[in-house]
Amino acid sequence: MSARILVAKPGLDGHDRGAKIVARALRDAGFEVIYTGIRKRVEDIVSIALQEDVAVVGLSILSGAHVALTTRTVDALRAADAGDIAVVVGGTIPQEDVPRLLSAGAAAVFPTSTPLEDLVTGVRALTGTPTPS
Repeated sequence: MSARILVAKPGLDGHDRGAKIVARALRDAGFEVIYTGIRKRVEDIVSIALQEDVAVVGLSILSGAHVALTTRTVDALRAADAGDIAVVVGGTIPQEDVPRLLSAGAAAVFPTSTPLEDLVTGVRALTGTPTPS
């Protein structure tokens, strides 16, 4: 059984090409992927994550609100007693914000231009999912 991954576009960001590419790469790598679509509230993302019993929530953020949205998502998951769900963040993330995101509770950060194979490897490591033979 493969790990379930939720790919979400929080906030007002309407650009979803990258999120769809990531969702497809994860699916092609053997993960079960749920994609929320654009402009989701943090509360909706957490609700979907709980309903779908995911191992990872992947936030795709291009709006510049990555620190606030990541912090709110991590806090909401913890408040829902789901702090064991890993949160990863990707998108337009300046390198100087990576430590802030990790301090906020992100398990990993994948800025724009991260090779998809590195992202898949990182998600495999977080979920303990072996590479299929």
